[in-house]
Amino acid sequence: MAAKQNKRLTDQDWKQVLEKGAISLQGQFLLGSNYTFLVTVEYQGCLLPAVYKPVRGEQPLWDFPEATLARREVAAYLLSRALGWDFIPVTVLREGPFGLGSLQQFIEYNPNYHYFNFRPADVERLRPVALFDLLANNADRKGSHVFFQKRTRRLYAIDHGLCFHVQNKLRTVIWNFAGEPFPQALLESLRRLRAQASVQLAALKEYLSPEEIEALEARLEHLLADPVYPFPPRHRRAFPYPPL
Repeated sequence: MAAKQNKRLTDQDWKQVLEKGAISLQGQFLLGSNYTFLVTVEYQGCLLPAVYKPVRGEQPLWDFPEATLARREVAAYLLSRALGWDFIPVTVLREGPFGLGSLQQFIEYNPNYHYFNFRPADVERLRPVALFDLLANNADRKGSHVFFQKRTRRLYAIDHGLCFHVQNKLRTVIWNFAGEPFPQALLESLRRLRAQASVQLAALKEYLSPEEIEALEARLEHLLADPVYPFPPRHRRAFPYPPL
């Protein structure tokens, strides 16, 4: 689905369109347990594809507070921006055809090229995603949740509704770097986040509970104190199901 535009859009351009544009339903993604829709968003002559996840379509979970997944999607996007890693598509929270929900930039990619058949060089590019998942406590990093944009080969990661739990819930397929120290550039990003935490993490208060933000800060301190990718825990399930 091509965007009608005369220039290459920046992330800020996308954010403006997603926040202010008129939403039209195009279809429904049938995979997954929550209702997810492909939509177009039109604003000032710009027509862009997006992914809409209404709160009303979220299936209740025993371990996550009800009707919070859309907010977690936005919190993950804001955290990635605060770190300067920018691999999560632009995501906002707004009203849509079925009520309040997350609205995320749609990325064109090859769904047949995913984590389980990535070339070694592309696997190496996943270090920031693996570290982000440690910090955000991602409970559902499947192999299809990381991919590369068709045109630019930019790395993206999606589906962050199951992040930020106060308990350790990390479940991911990306354990490739276990035992390795964090790359220096990523470590510096964590340090900058800690130095600016009062400002950067304040933006998350609209989307996460005080306890979840406190747990995030504690994970940040732990990662800085022990800057090594961990091995999968043995006392609980460490991989998502299904893995793809």
